[in-house]
Amino acid sequence: MTRDDILDAAAQVFRQKGFHGASMSDIAGALDVQKASLYHHVESKQEILLALLDRALDMLTDHIALISSQAMPADQKLRLMIRGYLSALADNADLTSVLLFEHRSLDKKTHTRHVPHRDTFEGLWRDVFNEGVNEKIFDCKDTGMAVRALMGVMNWTLTWYRPNGGKPIEQIADEYADLMLKGLLK
Repeated sequence: MTRDDILDAAAQVFRQKGFHGASMSDIAGALDVQKASLYHHVESKQEILLALLDRALDMLTDHIALISSQAMPADQKLRLMIRGYLSALADNADLTSVLLFEHRSLDKKTHTRHVPHRDTFEGLWRDVFNEGVNEKIFDCKDTGMAVRALMGVMNWTLTWYRPNGGKPIEQIADEYADLMLKGLLK
């Protein structure tokens, strides 16, 4: 058993039971080990949560940074970022669910450490929105609000999306991109 095994199991348990509903015994049970064995690798459930949030943000930041750094118009970049982000959420549902829904469970000290990491990720999106405004591609008066609105729509998808549902995640991403970029008006 490795620390990565513990994190993988914890992500699954936290997604199913929530951070506060999950216990170290639940995580140990998912790994089929004694609870005491976990403490050779981690000190606390709070440490596991922060490690999962860092893992998720690192993965998403790396993925989105690759797209956002490409030389192309901001609207095309944003479309690819939306597709990449939703695909990453769907492909890593246990891990990203913990990021999106359990970050509020961080204690104050750990939360303070987490916020700059989250802000770096959101900054990638703001940069592309600002790039679009500067290039006169986007008419957006408050890019921060636009980013938060888009993130809210995309993040909520994880609560209802099913891989075997009516639409593939790529189609959902394209429809979100159309809504963001074209709006509702004819």
